[in-house]
Amino acid sequence: MSRVLITGGAGFVGYHLAKRLADQKYQVTIADNFFRGRRDGDFQELLQHPQVRLVEGDLTEKCAWDALEGGYEQVYHLVGLNGTKLFYEMPHEVLRIGISTTMNALDWFRLSNNVPSAKILYTSSNEAYASALEAFDSLPLPTPEEVPLVIADTYNPRWSYGGQKLIGELFFIHYARAHDFRMAIVRPHNFYGPRAGYEHAIPGIIERIGARQDPFEIFGADETRSFCFIDDAVEAIQRVMESTATDGGTYHIGTSVETNVGDLTETLLSLLQYAPKQKVIKQSPAGSVKRRLPAVSKIERDTGWRAATPLEEGLRRTVEWYLRNPKVLRPSTS
Repeated sequence: MSRVLITGGAGFVGYHLAKRLADQKYQVTIADNFFRGRRDGDFQELLQHPQVRLVEGDLTEKCAWDALEGGYEQVYHLVGLNGTKLFYEMPHEVLRIGISTTMNALDWFRLSNNVPSAKILYTSSNEAYASALEAFDSLPLPTPEEVPLVIADTYNPRWSYGGQKLIGELFFIHYARAHDFRMAIVRPHNFYGPRAGYEHAIPGIIERIGARQDPFEIFGADETRSFCFIDDAVEAIQRVMESTATDGGTYHIGTSVETNVGDLTETLLSLLQYAPKQKVIKQSPAGSVKRRLPAVSKIERDTGWRAATPLEEGLRRTVEWYLRNPKVLRPSTS
């Protein structure tokens, strides 16, 4: 069975992708330094799987790639500091880690992996184009893959993540053309689910409901997102990797359902059976994107994938995990 490398495999998407592939009997190598990934119970259980091995190392350093050796048919490059809180707190690290690991990944893949038919996949983000709405008050919705990539304000640390993803896409496209290797790019759109960390919107809402916040704050109630459950998301990523039709292409991964944050919050309040006496609508931080809705016809055309999990079902499964794993019990990382 194929050998697979997942960089950043201890993170949210990497963990779920590794679990899916290992259950399908792929030989999975996870590379991570646990800057963001966590050694929680779920991850420790994954490491007991006979098809999974862990290589610890800082992939911003070229020498860390030597420990990975080579011989992988599939390489999923997922490394990145995600989480809006981190964009504001350490934008310099978001940029440094994202760009340096991507450059190292491409050099290692073309020089050291030594599998002629191998393919490498890059996880970009809708953040690479989302600020076009803020900058020009214009963005087609649903948004196709060919939309111009835009960073509205280089002085706003929010766009450190989108900026390094934009650069990463350029690296992948032009390195692959120059050195003639197989690659694909995916742009995730608001993936959510169990083990997504504690810095994103949905875990934050669940935490405040659990604390019985009252008045209950709702940030950016009118903003909309395309929420995609993680099980659907990793299936899509795998399909893009394994289809020859996707070679050299860029694909949005998300749902065709636009949900506003106010309705999302009401669903979570209902699932957790909490009715605060007062709700307070507050503005999101400067630069927050008002609407997100990807066009997903291209990935359906080339891979047959379509998101299948209804939002309420995905939120129910997410809530169940966070109730079992509250933030106060989060294990420390090394």
